Amino acid sequence: MSAGPVNLNRVRKQRARAAQKARADENAARFGRTKAQKMREQADADKARSALDQHRRDQE
Repeated sequence: MSAGPVNLNRVRKQRARAAQKARADENAARFGRTKAQKMREQADADKARSALDQHRRDQE
């Protein structure tokens, strides 16, 4: 037997939260990057752009 009455609204909401968390985790794995990763990629791109600009010939 169960310990007591079960609040069906609470169970439904817990199930919905679990499904939403699973979907969020899936999206984070598929699309997400940490802030540090984004900043590192931006710094690398800036450095590469700067190096390319330094080797550019002046148009006369």
